[in-house]
Amino acid sequence: MKAKAFISAAMALLAVAACKKEQLDPLEDQPEEVVKLSGTVISTTPYTNKPENAFDGKFETSFATDGGNRTWVGLDLGENFVVTRFGFSPKRNKEKLSVLAIIEGAREADWSDAVPLAIIKEEGVAKQMTYIDINCTRGFRYLRYVGPDESGCNVAELEFYGKPGDGDDSRFTQLTNLPTVVINTENAAPIVSKEDYVTSQVYIISEGGTNILQAAGTGVRGRGNASWTFPKKPYRLKFDKKQSPLGAPASAKSWTLINNYGDKTLMRNILTFEVSRRLGMAYTPFCQPVDVVLNGEYQGCYQLCDQVEVADGRVPAKKGYLIEIDAYAYDEDVWFQSGYGIPVTIKYPKDDEITNAQREFILEFFGHLEDAVFGGNYTENGYHKYLDLDSFLKNFIIGEFCGNTDTYWSVYMYKDGSDGVLYTGPAWDYDLAFENDDRTYPINNLQGFIYETEGSVAAPEVRTLVKHLTSTDPAAKARLKELWNAAKPELADLNDYVDETALLLGESQELNFKRWPILNQKVHENPVARGSYAAEVQAVKDYIAARPARIDELLSR
Repeated sequence: MKAKAFISAAMALLAVAACKKEQLDPLEDQPEEVVKLSGTVISTTPYTNKPENAFDGKFETSFATDGGNRTWVGLDLGENFVVTRFGFSPKRNKEKLSVLAIIEGAREADWSDAVPLAIIKEEGVAKQMTYIDINCTRGFRYLRYVGPDESGCNVAELEFYGKPGDGDDSRFTQLTNLPTVVINTENAAPIVSKEDYVTSQVYIISEGGTNILQAAGTGVRGRGNASWTFPKKPYRLKFDKKQSPLGAPASAKSWTLINNYGDKTLMRNILTFEVSRRLGMAYTPFCQPVDVVLNGEYQGCYQLCDQVEVADGRVPAKKGYLIEIDAYAYDEDVWFQSGYGIPVTIKYPKDDEITNAQREFILEFFGHLEDAVFGGNYTENGYHKYLDLDSFLKNFIIGEFCGNTDTYWSVYMYKDGSDGVLYTGPAWDYDLAFENDDRTYPINNLQGFIYETEGSVAAPEVRTLVKHLTSTDPAAKARLKELWNAAKPELADLNDYVDETALLLGESQELNFKRWPILNQKVHENPVARGSYAAEVQAVKDYIAARPARIDELLSR
């Protein structure tokens, strides 16, 4: 299976910087040309303790600011050096503040081309140097230690070692075994809008650091609805030309960085996409877990995913339409309310390209579908003229098996051309699935399918539509059972995939929950705070093991 091959390949790309406490000379085992580097001390401002303290050889002095994010101190070397080793000592009683500090190198004084050389994963020891070997072959003029968010740096001593030269681009630093996405916004501007792009330089480092995508002129903005309100923000990338990052099927400008703040397994969307693939949906979004660094600060474990849009390698409807039954349609530029009160956003043709005739066509087409379904016209000349039943029922199975409260809050549908039917898909936005929503927890204790219970956020009109297509139409109900029985063997070993994915995410999730220490608290719609990553994963596995029998019961009614 392609997904399993992807996980196995990703696990083979482990690129972890080795870290050791000083016992020998810091130049031990280094090539002869490696020297301790020196230069002009540079830093963020304002500061409370002067930056020169970080390079004076004294553990008793330190560099510090009053707090805030993106605080840093470093060196202008005057020329390029390939860095091979880095050492640090935190300020006494501030050891915890060194965790997640990032060491960066750049050739431009504004740090627009900065890339990470290392991340500090464990507390340093006061009055003692801790050394990290660097495995990046590019030479840099500017080096810096970027303190974690709100740390104020509080570093006592820094040391850099390396050899002169420009080096080459054969290897960069990956923070964990996952690819690293680096975003440097113009003038380090914050990303505060879901509408306005901030011009940025983006690097995507993968294959153990041996592959790098460099994309200057990339636009970055916020995205999402509820997810945009979380401390860990989701983002949308828009490259200046089409790219296929990390081997994605699509070559496109627009990509998403999904934040997974309330999903403490960091894999619920990944699992849903795997279910989608196993059920044979025509299109399943590309998804790759990554680590994200924004303006020198570690942001956590994300998922780099397709933007849901019509394109080669994405939604197959280039001559037709992409619509979304969308609870947020009222905030969109091009949308309509159907005759039965269902809000629908038109996603394609795009806002600035769609004609009035096209808008009226899809509104009328959707209306014919509604009329046939709500009118009980279940014949071949009824709703089957407008809807591909199998894709609708497979999407239903994905939502009910995965346990997604939001399945009918947002439903994508597409058709290719003026002729033909509406297909349902792709599955999207499943961070509340797999027992992660207190409105439906515990799912297997619900009296019916999720969509028909009070915890579901589906509008009444949408629930009625789904009910007609899954239980009122006898032929559709029989087809649903057939599709479910065919799906069960494909899903039987899904928990093996969960274990493989947890192993893949192991190193990154540890850093993520140091950056966002929420394992002991309920956030968003969490029904339970389970206290550990292992417990969160086990809860998903327990749900997956029990869910098929419950669906069997519900389908036998």
